[in-house]
Amino acid sequence: MKPLAVFGTSSDAGKTTITMALCRIFADLGIKVAPFKAQNCSNNSAVTKENLEISRAQCLQAEAARVEPSVLFNPVLLKGHGGHGGNGVQVIVNGKVYQNQSVADYYDHIGNLENAVSTAFSKLQRDYDLVIAEGAGSPVELNLLDKDLSNTFIAKTFNTQNILVADIERGGVFASIYGTLALMDPVMRGNLVGVVVNKFRGDRRFFADGETIIRERFGVPVLGVIPYQPLNIDMEDSQSLGNYQQRLGAVKIRIAVIAYPGLSNYNDLDVLMADEEIEVVLVQAFRPLDDFDMVLLPGSKTVIRDLHWLKTQGLFAALQQFKKPIFGLCGGYQLLCQTLHDPDALEYHQASTETGLGLIADSVSYQNPKILARGAYPLFGYTAIQGYEIHCGRMANYPLYYQQGRIAGTHVHGVFDDDAFRGDYFRAINPAYGGYQYGEYRNAEIQGFADMVRENLDMERILQALSIQS
Repeated sequence: MKPLAVFGTSSDAGKTTITMALCRIFADLGIKVAPFKAQNCSNNSAVTKENLEISRAQCLQAEAARVEPSVLFNPVLLKGHGGHGGNGVQVIVNGKVYQNQSVADYYDHIGNLENAVSTAFSKLQRDYDLVIAEGAGSPVELNLLDKDLSNTFIAKTFNTQNILVADIERGGVFASIYGTLALMDPVMRGNLVGVVVNKFRGDRRFFADGETIIRERFGVPVLGVIPYQPLNIDMEDSQSLGNYQQRLGAVKIRIAVIAYPGLSNYNDLDVLMADEEIEVVLVQAFRPLDDFDMVLLPGSKTVIRDLHWLKTQGLFAALQQFKKPIFGLCGGYQLLCQTLHDPDALEYHQASTETGLGLIADSVSYQNPKILARGAYPLFGYTAIQGYEIHCGRMANYPLYYQQGRIAGTHVHGVFDDDAFRGDYFRAINPAYGGYQYGEYRNAEIQGFADMVRENLDMERILQALSIQS
């Protein structure tokens, strides 16, 4: 069975969700499928059962494929870092921090990572029936082709069969397809199965001529025209937060989520944004907080820098004056403390000690190695809340969680995914809050999206290209 790659004409064309849908479609066909992304750039990460860190997007794709997330699915992960003048990246290889570098240094030495990528992909080919590789950005960034781990390198090294996804929503879909095809590597182009036109709104009949143009003038099959359908779980990066569409009913609670520049692990917001009883408002600049029922401080990849941002925006003082519940998650939990010590400049471009919000009588010290853990945690009086930890900050008095009066927080991501905890916490704010089953919602979102894609995709042509009998 040949491997498959999903490339895009641009960033945010929908590669992640199309790959996710294909993982579920093939799993439903009884095929053991593994997702793969050689290099992902995202602050939204998760921890595997081996206590290794990978992109959250590949965890979602694994969930769709009904397989356990593995570090092999994402051998290289880049996360924004406060060093190098704000132009730094934390490079994570095979689930562990490799080093912090400037973007320029990373690209200068990217060839050193080819072996990690090849080894992971080859092992997946041995262990699974089918590997579906997601590309990154555009596969025709001509100035970066020799540094392109996720597109050209994978296509040429493993001779993948390829799908090209084009985003019609942003306009210029014909130019983006034509230009990508014209500049595409000959090996990649020779293995192109067809084009998927994604995020289509309106009446499909009005694009019939468009399909003919792509097929006859560009010489490539149209595998499908996929209607726009929001997927409100596991956005890959902060730019995708705008794709969330809340489906509100009778709102019981309004939450202000402080969306600082270093916001990370925003999948913690999924369960809240999907809740018809909760209105979530992303606060990206100063605004009064008094009309909210609670404030959530989510994860942060650059806690010290985001602390400075809070103070500059005037939100630091507003949070100290806020008299209703405040909940902190990971980096947001650390912001609630009295002092934050970063002697080795792990969170900022220089060593520093900063004054936190002072709402928890504790201090934070940043040190290596990064804590990576996953499991069932005893939190807030519950014996086993499933979650995971990703942080360098250590708290002296309350290393795992804190709750006293209206102030609460934890280093454990995923705590609100627990239906019992979430229900009890929000009913303490408003007894009229009902709650819902988040696990059932997630599966319905994945299955519904995959079913929609399958209905609009020429699966027969894809199966033939992969040498799979239908």
